[in-house]
Amino acid sequence: MNTKAPIVLFVYNRLSHTQQVIAALKENSLSKESDLYIYADAPRNDDALEKVTALRNYLPGITGFKNVHICYRESNLGVDDNIIQGVTEVINLRGKAIVVEDDLVTSPWFLKFMNDALDYYEHKEEVISIHGYVYPVQQKMKEVFFLKGADCWGWATWKRGWDLFEPDGTKLMDKMLTQGRQKEFDFDHTYPYFKALEEQALGKTKVWDIRWYASAFLADKLTLYPGQSLVKNIGHDASGTHCGTNDHFDVELTSSPLSVETEMVPDVIAYRAFAGFFKNLSNKTTAPPKGLLSRSFKNLKVAASKLFTQQTKFND
Repeated sequence: MNTKAPIVLFVYNRLSHTQQVIAALKENSLSKESDLYIYADAPRNDDALEKVTALRNYLPGITGFKNVHICYRESNLGVDDNIIQGVTEVINLRGKAIVVEDDLVTSPWFLKFMNDALDYYEHKEEVISIHGYVYPVQQKMKEVFFLKGADCWGWATWKRGWDLFEPDGTKLMDKMLTQGRQKEFDFDHTYPYFKALEEQALGKTKVWDIRWYASAFLADKLTLYPGQSLVKNIGHDASGTHCGTNDHFDVELTSSPLSVETEMVPDVIAYRAFAGFFKNLSNKTTAPPKGLLSRSFKNLKVAASKLFTQQTKFND
């Protein structure tokens, strides 16, 4: 019998959001069989101390999971380095992981979908990850489908998948240019993913998710998506580092379990549906479109913060 994948949750200073995330995860029947690893980032300045402290005071009381492990960062890493280091640590320890952030509310069927897919595709080298969110596109999607690349709103992978993550954005940008794949990468020029990758490579941002997407895309790996979302983002209230007010991504969570079996090829209809969603979105707003890898675009012009590389062990 396969063991349930550990859940890795990244938090900072949003107590109310985190409480909603925990409550939703506990509605999953598999929560009691799942270990929960929480990475709590340290305050970046004195102004953040009060909210960070309030959240940290809440964490030790969390129940409803098989075990709860809490890592309190001793210095502020920022969301991107916190995620990269945390995912790497848990993946190396457990071999697979389900990753959520403090603004992602999940369906009661989220953990089942993730674990079923992790088990089913574990030895399918073409598949790099599983994703829980899908855009509110106009077209009716298949129950599940594949797209090339990777994603960041409630996702899961194995060690073999995360080992393909390339942290050097310059290498990824150069490879993309050499292969001339920018148009496909940008969903037929409907979304500025390559621009985000370029900004990261130039040191103007530290965003992790554009590097995850590019790493998977350039390796020609696939990610499994649900036809109806199992994840809803509640962070578009400008409360987070890479968030902004935006309701274009609101979805109704599925109320029933989903199959995970489908043909392991990129879904052309889904690709066109995503491209159409991005195009329509750009026509509705003058702000950069948000969604897939949305955190990558809120602060493209913000200078990178100081990188901390010191490993922090879990506090039991």
